[in-house]
Amino acid sequence: MMFPGSVASFDAFYRSQNERLFHYFRKRAGRDAAPDLVQEAFTRMLRCGAFERVENPQAYLTRTAHNLLIERARHWQRKQSTLCPLDEGRDAPVQPEQEWRIEAAELRRIFRRALRAMPRRTRRIFLMHRLRGMSYREIGERLGIGDKAVEYHMMRALARCRRAAAARCS
Repeated sequence: MMFPGSVASFDAFYRSQNERLFHYFRKRAGRDAAPDLVQEAFTRMLRCGAFERVENPQAYLTRTAHNLLIERARHWQRKQSTLCPLDEGRDAPVQPEQEWRIEAAELRRIFRRALRAMPRRTRRIFLMHRLRGMSYREIGERLGIGDKAVEYHMMRALARCRRAAAARCS
């Protein structure tokens, strides 16, 4: 094998890893996306100069491929986000105060309904954090659970609130 850093050694590395990386992406992202992802992984590795610096370029390439899939999933998730369409009457530069109060009351009703629909423990943790201002650690100590469990329940509660608010827009 040649020393890392030379063009010939990168070419040999590319030829030895190309098919493996293609199959990796094909299984996870599909046949159509795989060639572009393979090219992007090798390009990133070469562009940042990692091929010359790392001891195990194959592991670095695999990690780069994994990170590309994560970025792709995040990008896709952002594209799928629900956005409320622009409503000239509601989104005017200055809204009447009465309309604000009506919308705020409607949102409170929606959130109250979402809160009531939550599992008891999730609702309790959400209220302890949002209304009482308790930290995750304080909540965990009071309920006898770990910080990660508190975080999990908060994520569930916030997701339910987001879905309820998004349903209002559609």
